[in-house]
Amino acid sequence: MPVEPLTARYPGLSVADAYRIQQLNVGRRLAAGQRVTGHKIGLTARAMQIKFNVDEPDYGHLLDTMTIDPGASLDMAELIDPQIEVEPAFLLGRQLAGPGVTLQDVMAATEYVCVCFEVIDSRISDWRIKLEDTVADNGSSARLVLATEQHEPAGLDLYDMLTELEVDGRIVERGSTSAILGHPANGIAWLANALADFEVALEAGHIVLPGTCTRSRRIAGCREVRGRIHGLGEVRLDLAGAPYAANPDN
Repeated sequence: MPVEPLTARYPGLSVADAYRIQQLNVGRRLAAGQRVTGHKIGLTARAMQIKFNVDEPDYGHLLDTMTIDPGASLDMAELIDPQIEVEPAFLLGRQLAGPGVTLQDVMAATEYVCVCFEVIDSRISDWRIKLEDTVADNGSSARLVLATEQHEPAGLDLYDMLTELEVDGRIVERGSTSAILGHPANGIAWLANALADFEVALEAGHIVLPGTCTRSRRIAGCREVRGRIHGLGEVRLDLAGAPYAANPDN
């Protein structure tokens, strides 16, 4: 059930407070048997910062229960008001620990890159979020779909890859990976360095999402989405059901 923004209920809430809330909630999920499989970075593209009226990136945890297998469909009845983003995903072959992590370090530590859908969702009613709200809500991350086509990082021109989001047969967003902090690996370096303050590293075998280069799109009422990054491939997801916010009985 959606709630009012935390920043409206607690005007003094800081970003540091919000990350402590995120850690507490993730801790509860780990205690219930879930497992961390990586991290996501959000709000790296200027288009997303403008859309949600924030001026810096954020991050959240990816858990094993968030992953949707390729070919499976998303039951939107499990969600509140989902939106979808297409972005590259990095699978790390070795640990990245800040401070001082660079773009080159990220590329050297990456085992492969693939196209990915991140489904974001918010417990805040009608997405009326500030940075502190989305941070407390685990970066608004809900679900994850990885394409099966995988690419070794050597030789990839991730500085400028055309990215497209297609909803029900119509391309609704286009952008370039250069909008992700100039290069998607810059976002991952930022995260590795930010986590160093908490003595946390990005671990081998973890998935890291650097954010999208376009705006996200609400998907209530839609039935199929496809995401393409030219040079990396395509990811596809079928949609079923209606989310909480689209149900007139709620």
